[in-house]
Amino acid sequence: MNTKLTLTIEQAIIEKAKKYAKDKGRSLSDLIENYLKAITKDSGPETIEITPTVKLLKGSFTGPADLDYNKELSKRLSEKYL
Repeated sequence: MNTKLTLTIEQAIIEKAKKYAKDKGRSLSDLIENYLKAITKDSGPETIEITPTVKLLKGSFTGPADLDYNKELSKRLSEKYL
């Protein structure tokens, strides 16, 4: 059953999101619904086997001490998709 939802979002973001959805041939509602499904997905802990190559590379890179990973990730994803 579909239910209407009202959101308050900056106008500029709405316009960019609508353009993105149109370029992808999807509706904005569909994109938001799938995003909400992804972040609320119930999944148990996944066990991923690490390959020997990845084990060798682990710890080989050290970033600056003041690096804020989440801030950098958000910045790069915004640049890529917005």
